[in-house]
Amino acid sequence: MVRAYVALGANLGDAAVALRQAVQAIGQLPLTEVRQFSSLYKTAPLNTDAGNESPAPGNDYLNAVAEVETSLTAPDLLSHLQQIEQGAGRERSYRNAPRTLDLDLLLYGSARMESEHLTLPHPRMMQRAFVLVPLAEIAPGLVSRQQLESVATQRIERVGKQADRCN
Repeated sequence: MVRAYVALGANLGDAAVALRQAVQAIGQLPLTEVRQFSSLYKTAPLNTDAGNESPAPGNDYLNAVAEVETSLTAPDLLSHLQQIEQGAGRERSYRNAPRTLDLDLLLYGSARMESEHLTLPHPRMMQRAFVLVPLAEIAPGLVSRQQLESVATQRIERVGKQADRCN
């Protein structure tokens, strides 16, 4: 089994319900168990074009991070995550478009990988408060104080606490 971390986000429809349903769906994947699910965090949408993050139009996001243990390969886990997104009505109409559900594979054990479809660790995770803050909540050893300080200007607010264990 490999420990992996998945970022969850949504800003269309009932985002809280979408995130809870997504973490349940992740827990039902073959050879996969959800170990922890962070609190929900409200964050402003970001425009990440040209490597330059700035506020973007649209509704605020709800974000969280889930820790999973899996025997799926990283590409297989990503494929399942994309199927969950599609089942939630995810459309990729344009870059940074509002989303019914967004699932990003952040870390897969200590794997380092770069392919057309998957880069591990996630290439922009250290630039995003909506990833680092919930990740630090459930895996504090993976995020340093300096990394949290580097995203301190990004607006993020905890809005709900999830159970430490998801069955």
